[in-house]
Amino acid sequence: MMTTELSNIGNIIQTQRNFFQTGKTKDVNFRIEQLKNLKQAIIEHEKSIVEALQADLHKPEVETYLTEISVIKDIDYAIKHLQKWSKPKKAPVSFDFFSYSAKIYPEPLGVVLIIGPWNYPFQLIISPLVGAIAAGNCTIIKPSEIASHTSDVIAKIINKNFDPAYIAVVEGGVEASQKLLAEKFDHIFFTGGTAVGKIVMAAAAKYLTPVTLELGGKSPCIVDTDINLEHTVRRITWGKFINAGQTCIAPDYLLVNKKIKKDLIDGLGKCVKEFYGDNPANSPDYARIISQKHFDRLVNFLKDGEVIIGGETQPSECYIAPTVVDNVSLEDSVMQEEIFGPILPIIEYTDIAEAIALINSKSKPLALYLFSQNKNLQNRVLQETSSGGVCINDTVMQVGVSSLPFGGVGDSGIGNYHGKASFDTFSHNKSVLQNSFWLDLKWRYAPYQGKLPLIKKLLG
Repeated sequence: MMTTELSNIGNIIQTQRNFFQTGKTKDVNFRIEQLKNLKQAIIEHEKSIVEALQADLHKPEVETYLTEISVIKDIDYAIKHLQKWSKPKKAPVSFDFFSYSAKIYPEPLGVVLIIGPWNYPFQLIISPLVGAIAAGNCTIIKPSEIASHTSDVIAKIINKNFDPAYIAVVEGGVEASQKLLAEKFDHIFFTGGTAVGKIVMAAAAKYLTPVTLELGGKSPCIVDTDINLEHTVRRITWGKFINAGQTCIAPDYLLVNKKIKKDLIDGLGKCVKEFYGDNPANSPDYARIISQKHFDRLVNFLKDGEVIIGGETQPSECYIAPTVVDNVSLEDSVMQEEIFGPILPIIEYTDIAEAIALINSKSKPLALYLFSQNKNLQNRVLQETSSGGVCINDTVMQVGVSSLPFGGVGDSGIGNYHGKASFDTFSHNKSVLQNSFWLDLKWRYAPYQGKLPLIKKLLG
């Protein structure tokens, strides 16, 4: 749908409500068929997806397969488990309910809205869509207009393979989002920044619409002394600089034990060179910043601290080299907001209590990373910090495990998804209690005279 057709949004939602009321989406076989249809459509459009992400983000083809087209794994997982997920589950009842049976029925919510971001513009639309389909909903998708080429490909894939009464795409900018958010949905799933997340939640509150907000924040990465240094620097370098740092769970800043700081910095420098060569601007494996506006914001961060690796920029290409910054202050702008780019500040600590205190002084992050083989230290960090998720001795890989719910806490988000969690997010668990007719004890009925001792005994 083009921006000029925004007046049709209300009609499309009503059409989807009418389709939902037919009950067709409640058929599990129908859902599985649609998931298979989606998978086949992605496979058929792989070349177009790669080209779109190259045009939007200069994303290397390998990264596109690893982080975008790999969403096919989510589809396979849902197809494999959907029959089991969708079955009513027995719930236990206590002895005083001995004549009753209890079950929990997962049922679809209705018509849902998915608003996607620009950094992983394909995967972060399709992954929640898998959950919406699996749970039996009708869906309206709003891709990011900033990643315009990918938005166009998503629209072509969906329009070609799905009835808009079932799944529809609304393209456009802020006006399109505003018009969508003015409508009533049965769930809104939003991935993006915290500021816009607050706008989405405020709009949803008007209709008491439940929301899933996948936001971000400053995800810390603690580096202890008890590590394999070579593996550590590789994993940090990869996790920070894939997609030129434009990843919501990228390590935002390093908290490094003073004893290992010099060795770690040396290792990072060598690793950046190994990954991207002497001049990463010429590397086919390094992405670009999405837009001039985001480039300008990131360049301002380079004024803080001391650049010890990288720092080169090319405004005409929206290129910022993989950059490591030392001697930053907690008051510097680079430490005040999520970086969302290829700039990695380093802060040293001498005692883990300092690192924990710094993390806890900030908003709860989407991810927390810890490199250490020390079990006691691992447990202490897990117990004394709060974050959406934790990954120990690696970065970013937690997002690829379907059995782990993915989501934030506090400012980093509300709700979660992936695997069964995606199905749950787009479902309502309907409780059903059933009594039998073979017995009807009269202790709960009026008149109540003389029944209090029995009731106290039952409640005791």
